[in-house]
Amino acid sequence: MRIGVLKGNGIGPEITAATIRVIEATGIQPEWDFIPIADEAFRLYGHSLPPQVIQRIKDVKFCIKAPLLAARLHGRISCTQTDGSVVTYPSINNAIRRELNLFVNPRPIRGYAGISGRHEKMDMVIMREITEDTYIGWEKTLEDGAAAEAIKRVTRSASWKVSQYAFEYARKHGRKKVSCLHKANVLHETDGLFLRTFQEVARLYPDIVGDDMMIDAACYSVIRDPCWFDVVVTVNQYGDIFSDLAAGLAGSLGLAPGANIGCSASTFEAAHGAAPDIAGTGAANPIALILSGAELLAHAGYGKGSEAIREAVTRVIEAGRTLTPDLGGRSTTEQVADAISVEVRAILGH
Repeated sequence: MRIGVLKGNGIGPEITAATIRVIEATGIQPEWDFIPIADEAFRLYGHSLPPQVIQRIKDVKFCIKAPLLAARLHGRISCTQTDGSVVTYPSINNAIRRELNLFVNPRPIRGYAGISGRHEKMDMVIMREITEDTYIGWEKTLEDGAAAEAIKRVTRSASWKVSQYAFEYARKHGRKKVSCLHKANVLHETDGLFLRTFQEVARLYPDIVGDDMMIDAACYSVIRDPCWFDVVVTVNQYGDIFSDLAAGLAGSLGLAPGANIGCSASTFEAAHGAAPDIAGTGAANPIALILSGAELLAHAGYGKGSEAIREAVTRVIEAGRTLTPDLGGRSTTEQVADAISVEVRAILGH
């Protein structure tokens, strides 16, 4: 089995090493393909995301992707297409998803005893559509810089695809409800299209409850009742924000894994950023990327190893002895990875 590795920057290399160690603790010994990205790719190819890198990710199919810095106020990246045209994306993270034709960003977020307080029973999967909405980055300034506007693009095809994925996921994993989050009371055409399409798809799944809620009410509801949501599906920006809120309720962004799923390739990444302020200090929480690695194993057909990692993470977190500072502990990235690896081996009898 080959697994691509995008080490990222900031804390990326540290949490990547931790994730590799935990995956190897399952007894699975992948062929790791370290693929240059960002500054490393620029040194080699003169571009942060050249066609050679995209092709290598497609070739391996499954890829661990550590965080990449996304600068404020700038950071656009242009990629040349096979026909010679050029497409500009708002960030390198956005570019990776769209160059690989990834369409949904599942973020499974759950609570943990001893860490999450009244949200320890929270267990939801947020399905974030990632090909459109305001994150397409179609913006322009107006009136000599006195105003600016952005395009919010929603299509029926993308809305249908992500809604169908959410219901299929719910059916496969025995989940009972899929909730559509939107703001269709204000954005009648864009969020309205997303909601109407969701409702069409929901009618095809009579065995699963399909409901909807406005995004602001959803933020209130998940704080008040951690068990309100099961599977959530929403547009790009709302999904990004709502999943960070849920991670905070769980206890830390360091507990929020994720994936970017496509028809021919997928990347698996934590929901958090590159955190350059703590890079090299040993304080980075590797659990979100480790859990993303578990998601990768599940998608690749290694269910036993995937479940062992999830259970090992739960044991380490709920024991409370080996935690990074974001969770109130004093342990290092490496110590957390070692503790999880020990539990993985114990669970699998290695």
